[in-house]
Amino acid sequence: MRFLNLLAPVLTLASCVVVLAQSPTYGLGRTPSEQEILAWDIAVGPEGKELPAGSGTAKEGEALYARKCAACHGPTGTEGKAPRLVGRQTRTVGSYWPFATSIWDYINRAMPIYQEGSLSADEVYALTAFLLFKNAIIQESDAMDAESLPKIQMPNRNGYQPPPVSEWKPGMPRPFEILP
Repeated sequence: MRFLNLLAPVLTLASCVVVLAQSPTYGLGRTPSEQEILAWDIAVGPEGKELPAGSGTAKEGEALYARKCAACHGPTGTEGKAPRLVGRQTRTVGSYWPFATSIWDYINRAMPIYQEGSLSADEVYALTAFLLFKNAIIQESDAMDAESLPKIQMPNRNGYQPPPVSEWKPGMPRPFEILP
């Protein structure tokens, strides 16, 4: 019985600590300004309204791809440790992505790995053009920019289905991993 008498105050104190830890503020940091939030909002939708100024062609993207992408995706985009980028196989640029703006958005946010966000808008347009050309979606001389990119009709635009949530579960290996 004595044990229970001691246990009650300890549990009460512990629950107070838990409640305080979940309070809405910790006295740290500050609310970001509207300008800071807008700077973080770099998502590009299918209509491409959020695309920045700039342009690029497949020819410009070819040399850039060799320098920045080939080490992971292979010289032709069909080999390497990273996912395939070229071809009509499942989940390549030519068979999976429903909007060309999504390709631009992904490259801009996530590539090159470990250097995310390091590419200029012109470089992202050039790489996007190069991948669209390699997948026979545009001509090599076609310039991609904020006006032309949203107009690209992707082969899977009407057949796109997002991957099922059950496809990846915690603990499963990622699609690829760059090892040092």
